Amino acid sequence: MSKDILIFDGHLDLSMNAMEWNRDLRWTVEDIRNSEKGMADKPDRGRGTVSFPAMRRGNIGICVATQIGRYVKRGNSIPGWNSPEQAWAHTQGQLAWYRAMEEAGEMVQIRNGKQLHQHLDNWSANPGRAPIGYILSLEGADSIISPDHLGRAYDYGLRAIGPAHYGPGTYARGTDSTGGIGVKGRELVREIERLGMILDATHLSDESFRETMDLFHGPVWASHNNCRVFVPHNRQFTDEQISELISRDSVIGAALDAWMLVPDWIRGKSDPGTREVTLGLVVDNIDHICQLAGNSLHAAIGSDLDGAFGLEQSPRDIDTIADLQKIPGLLRERGYKEDDVKNIMSGNWIRFLHKNLVKE
Repeated sequence: MSKDILIFDGHLDLSMNAMEWNRDLRWTVEDIRNSEKGMADKPDRGRGTVSFPAMRRGNIGICVATQIGRYVKRGNSIPGWNSPEQAWAHTQGQLAWYRAMEEAGEMVQIRNGKQLHQHLDNWSANPGRAPIGYILSLEGADSIISPDHLGRAYDYGLRAIGPAHYGPGTYARGTDSTGGIGVKGRELVREIERLGMILDATHLSDESFRETMDLFHGPVWASHNNCRVFVPHNRQFTDEQISELISRDSVIGAALDAWMLVPDWIRGKSDPGTREVTLGLVVDNIDHICQLAGNSLHAAIGSDLDGAFGLEQSPRDIDTIADLQKIPGLLRERGYKEDDVKNIMSGNWIRFLHKNLVKE
């Protein structure tokens, strides 16, 4: 595999894996899997794909790394915390883990354009050895207790936020739910814009997507979202939604979760081998976005690997996240030129951030 192309992964739940799965991401993937043998508390035990050594081996030198803490109201069967204060506190524990990884020399947070430029120079000079750069994002906004808490989060380096995750949330409706953003959602969206943060359109219901796009005038991306033309489910974007994002100069990261790559996937029963789930299907989604755009400037990678799934729900031709390096070859086989390949693997995220992060 070629290691010459820098990969920017637009969505990795690193702190969730560390804090909820109890994975030390400084270990190799093999060591993490071995440590989980015999565990049955989560379906992906012993099947993880992400660690810092694997990222370094795959030249994944920069990523969008998440905090996540879902608040669910009484009677909601979706797993989550019973109060927004608990959810907030959970995200603060995740933040503490990122800080510890910075102190250990494993990661470096990127808050502005100057730091982005410095990190890219450092990684280029020391590929696989420099700290892995990360932009901090919040997946689902339910842990944001008040607008003041969003300001606090901005101060500690949060630069992107998705208003919704799964189901009905405080600020927006997410995957597998319907409805708009409501009064609190409009207040949140206005505060995101005032702070100059990036709004992540991933997981928004169709109605919430439309209302958010009508209200928000700041930078928008979709960190990990595939195309509804291939999988007819509300989690995926319609061509109309993709075109809307393209018109706003957004970037859309293709995700590797099998149920987002093939229709009618049944969690715990379907198998990547028998369902022919391959990286080629990821490239199908990338290519579809490029065809709608007429260029390669809006498609990227947002793998979501180890986002509560492992090998049992990943393309069969990957073993670890390092295998993202197979995607450039697949793109070349479809006629993508080298500049296009570089755009998709890292350049588009970098260009977007250079444009939309504060300079200092």
